[in-house]
Amino acid sequence: MKKRYIPLISLLLLSAQTAQATTELDSIIVTATRTAQTADETLASVTIISREDIERQQAQSVQDILRGVPGISISNSGGAGKATSLFMRGTNSDHVLVLIDGIKVGSATLGTTAFQHLPIEQIERIEVVRGPRSSLYGSEAIGGVIQIFTRKASSTTAKPFLSIGGGSYGSSSVSMGASGRGENSWFSVSTSGQSTDGFDACKGNLGAGCFTIEPDKDGNQNRSGSLRAGYQFEDGLEVDGHVLRSTNETEFDGGFSNESRSVQQVFGGSVRLSPMESWQLIFTGGRSLDESDTFKENNFQGRIDTQRDSVSLQSDLFITDNHLLTLGSDYQNDTVDSDTAYVTTARNNRGLFGQYQSSFGANDIEVSLRRDDNEQFDKRNTGGFAWGYTFGQSLRINASYGTAFKAPSFNELYWPASPGFSGNADLKPEKSRSTELGLRGKERWGHWSFTLYETRIEQLIAFDSTIFAPGNVDQVRIQGMETTLTTQIKGWNFNTNLSLLNPENESSGANNGKVLARRAKQSFRFDIDRSFGKISAGATLFVEGKRYDDLANTRKISGYGTTGLRAAYSFAKAWQLQTRIENLLDKEYETASFYNQPGRSMFVTLRYQP
Repeated sequence: MKKRYIPLISLLLLSAQTAQATTELDSIIVTATRTAQTADETLASVTIISREDIERQQAQSVQDILRGVPGISISNSGGAGKATSLFMRGTNSDHVLVLIDGIKVGSATLGTTAFQHLPIEQIERIEVVRGPRSSLYGSEAIGGVIQIFTRKASSTTAKPFLSIGGGSYGSSSVSMGASGRGENSWFSVSTSGQSTDGFDACKGNLGAGCFTIEPDKDGNQNRSGSLRAGYQFEDGLEVDGHVLRSTNETEFDGGFSNESRSVQQVFGGSVRLSPMESWQLIFTGGRSLDESDTFKENNFQGRIDTQRDSVSLQSDLFITDNHLLTLGSDYQNDTVDSDTAYVTTARNNRGLFGQYQSSFGANDIEVSLRRDDNEQFDKRNTGGFAWGYTFGQSLRINASYGTAFKAPSFNELYWPASPGFSGNADLKPEKSRSTELGLRGKERWGHWSFTLYETRIEQLIAFDSTIFAPGNVDQVRIQGMETTLTTQIKGWNFNTNLSLLNPENESSGANNGKVLARRAKQSFRFDIDRSFGKISAGATLFVEGKRYDDLANTRKISGYGTTGLRAAYSFAKAWQLQTRIENLLDKEYETASFYNQPGRSMFVTLRYQP
């Protein structure tokens, strides 16, 4: 790690020593261990995004609210609704497992989740867990896990909510719904819509980028709805059901297609039962759909629909107050229905896992093991170990080690040969091992953390331009550092983080020592907010370093920085007027070669929420 970053790190950690108290880390999370614990107790690196955070930042999309989360780098191909890739701690975009209300989602063909189509107004909170979690969840969790929770009632009385807004690029949005909670039951229902005329997504040419020249506006429309309800019986039995559906129409620039009509849908439920006070059983099941039709000048080009069915049974046994044993099994089945001929259109995976959590004195320990039986790639074993030690009431050190694996997606294996891309049926599964060392503190003046990590991946799958197909990269080493600080000074709330990354190709050959594609080596985010009675105001500075768009590092993408401003006025009971300006200095930048990003833009929202 280069020495010039040391003063900046020191400044981040020391700048708030005269500040006052800030928010406590007492939020309950469930994603890191598949069991409930507070964020302060977890041994993993976790970021929690609440509904309050979403509204305070006036986020317009999921990738908008995730941008600048420690360890996350995002690549977007031309604005709202366009293909969006999320890289966690330098791993591939399909190395992030995504759950919605406990149900696995994502495309079986692409291997990724369409973050750009998930409706931000249907979301209650997001849990981001960084680091390998294959020993609990199986394939895909090399970089980490993101779990999205849809809206759930918190009030004992039924309450409606409404928001309507509009702004630059012909953008508009509307959202409405209601939620309520009774003595033993709860419900939440909502619907929303977003629309934008957009801008010219791609400035490519016939031989690069989007392989076309289409200087037009590329818009997007999203319509979505969600429903969640549950009931707790007198004997402790609790049932919960949910559904989320999002339909999208997206225009883009492309040589073979330039419009898509897609559906993202997930529905499922859970049953919780406690046969005895120290024993809890959790049954979860559901189905997620990723469906897409593509067109060229309104002429149908192709259809790819994927379906993921998943079932899980988990048993939590509280041996004592400080010892928890978890045993469980998972089943997952992915299928493809397409007018494109795939050699294989279905596969399943069965997994068995166990986890032991213990606390004794100032020590906390987690041990997890899992065995997966993949229909195509045989059996895989993964494991994890984490240890934490608390010094007094304010300082904690964490250390962990974990292994993970990822099976190739259907597109990586079987996509039929086409100009610029084809599948590779000889691909091997990816496997990784990661180590992490962290230190964090909780003081009167705020919270801070400092984390070092290293991940080594064997047989990393990446597009190889020499064969116009994905190939396995023998060895990759990713080293990184994350530091965060949250504090308050004289009424001003400060939240800042810095991530440094070195994702290096260590395989033999011409690409040895090259940086993995589309990963920014440095990212920095600084937020400041304050409330002045009925008025609140804030600003965000976001900076990312340079990146490369290919394995050979021949196409450089320059670093950039953007500034955003926001303000809100509570002019009546339960009514608030919000305004947000993004990219204040109208910076031109890219996160993927040839694809434009929005310039200076403004959005105004009227919100009602009693």
